[in-house]
Amino acid sequence: MNYSDLADKNSAELQAMLKEKKTELFTLKIKQKMMQLQNTSELKVAKKDIARINTALTAVAN
Repeated sequence: MNYSDLADKNSAELQAMLKEKKTELFTLKIKQKMMQLQNTSELKVAKKDIARINTALTAVAN
């Protein structure tokens, strides 16, 4: 996911995406704790996606 993909979305869409990504991050963390996560780089990607969405939300708010 790139920031340019998020720039044209409205606040409601971004909020929904943020909720979805946070849920995904939560499940990835649970899988990691239970030693079921094979690719740990997915955690890093999910965190960066959340940061990008938060940046887009801030840009829409201003």
